[in-house]
Amino acid sequence: MARRPLPRILSSGSDRIARSREIARTAADSATDVLHPLITITRGLRKLAATARARWAATPKERRGPTLLLVAACVLVLALVPYGPLLALVSVMGAAAWMGRERPVVKTGPDEAEIERLKGLYEALVPYFSVPEDPAPLFAHGGDWTGPFGEHAFDDGGRLTRLRIKYPAYFTDGEAASRARIEQLLHAKSGRGREYLFDWDEEGNQLVMSVLPPLPTTIAAQRFVTVPGETVLGFTDADAVQRTVPVQAADGAEDAPPVVWRTGPRSTEPHLLAVGQPGSGTTSLLRSIALQALPHGDVLIVEGGGTGEYACLTGRGGVLGVECGLAGALASLEWAAHETERRLIAANRARQAGHPAPDDTRRPLWILLDRPSVLGHLAAADGRPDPQELLQVPLRHGRAAHVTVVVAEQFDSMETLGETVRTHTRARVVLGPASPGQIASVLGVGPHTTPVPVVPPGRGYARLGSGRVLRLQVPATPDPFDDATSETHRQAVLALLPERQSATATAVEAAPGSAPDPGPTVVTKPSAPDPGPAPLHAPVPA
Repeated sequence: MARRPLPRILSSGSDRIARSREIARTAADSATDVLHPLITITRGLRKLAATARARWAATPKERRGPTLLLVAACVLVLALVPYGPLLALVSVMGAAAWMGRERPVVKTGPDEAEIERLKGLYEALVPYFSVPEDPAPLFAHGGDWTGPFGEHAFDDGGRLTRLRIKYPAYFTDGEAASRARIEQLLHAKSGRGREYLFDWDEEGNQLVMSVLPPLPTTIAAQRFVTVPGETVLGFTDADAVQRTVPVQAADGAEDAPPVVWRTGPRSTEPHLLAVGQPGSGTTSLLRSIALQALPHGDVLIVEGGGTGEYACLTGRGGVLGVECGLAGALASLEWAAHETERRLIAANRARQAGHPAPDDTRRPLWILLDRPSVLGHLAAADGRPDPQELLQVPLRHGRAAHVTVVVAEQFDSMETLGETVRTHTRARVVLGPASPGQIASVLGVGPHTTPVPVVPPGRGYARLGSGRVLRLQVPATPDPFDDATSETHRQAVLALLPERQSATATAVEAAPGSAPDPGPTVVTKPSAPDPGPAPLHAPVPA
């Protein structure tokens, strides 16, 4: 049996109804726009009438007669004055328009959703901030949350951005484990994926939780306004340091708060250790340090990964060598140890003779060692000494000899770092995603904020000696020879590179350990020079 088609009115009725609704909605919007002044004046007249009625109701009965007489006299005067009625009408319309205008709603407190969130957070804190012996507990199940939560703020999505909590005096806020439990709870209940700062006021028994904005990633490699001996590791929060430097960011010139690392004989943190995950930006940090060190000193680079991340520095003025192989790395580090001893001997002889230290002993020498664990594994397989053993002299005596050592390693190879490297690298940097335990194992103390699982390259924490832990964002210093590098960053790095040395200068001042022979390397130790200046040279291994 064939089906009959639906009547036309039923098949196309929904389309007609939808079209009619759209036409009616458009007509209503147009009428509202056209009649908006009239609607405003009408609403204002209604409010004026309500105000007059309220005033009349509040007027005592014995004063209503004189009030009516006064109003009648005013109306009579306006009627007799030229253009009086017109002026009165214009005044009433203006007052009605002012009273009927749409005023923005001023939020005076949390809405229902925010109140529910605060109540849930209050109930979650009850087991931690209450004891059965307390006769008047500040935190109790079903209690009033407005007492302990004195200050709170929310973002547009309804999540907490700031909260001040008053807790009982008997809470053990002096114990790190107790504070960590509260911080973990607040982090979980307030929303993950953001970085929170917890400020504990142990004297006032108050805790302030605030959401920190992400550090800017728009600052690329450039010449920073520093003096010799100062190196900008990156940038941090404005209230964490007492200094700013002018920088050129992607959105224009600005003043940024830097994390400045001071090296030299008077530095208490002469050497640095940077640790991170693969792709976290430790190589970019070493590249940034090298570009800042080259205008005032010499740089020796040993790359254990062998990925060619420092190829842009090969043959540049001030770069003593860029070594990727085991033989060249061992020869270079052995020469660096001998050079440190030579500087110490020359400076000591000059002091004994009453002369200033020679100029070649005061020129900074930077030793940048990236991924020493790889070289150590190759050395153990080949029966050669670990390259870290050759760093003992520069690490122990480098401060007096103007020798600075920077070591970069990954978390999965931290156990391969020697005791000398761990002891003498008092400046520490952690980059990339890491747990609070991993950060504490490198910096000595945990971070003052909650680390986030996803961070941009070069983002992490820094601690200089026994100072406070600072958030850090390393300036973007990518490999200019990498195809993935943007043109802006490539030009910024290339502009900082020194000029390439000529062929003659390269042959005379060849990088130490450049011989390709994989056999045992012999480095000639330079004899102790006279007190006078001696030229700095890098002996080529036989």
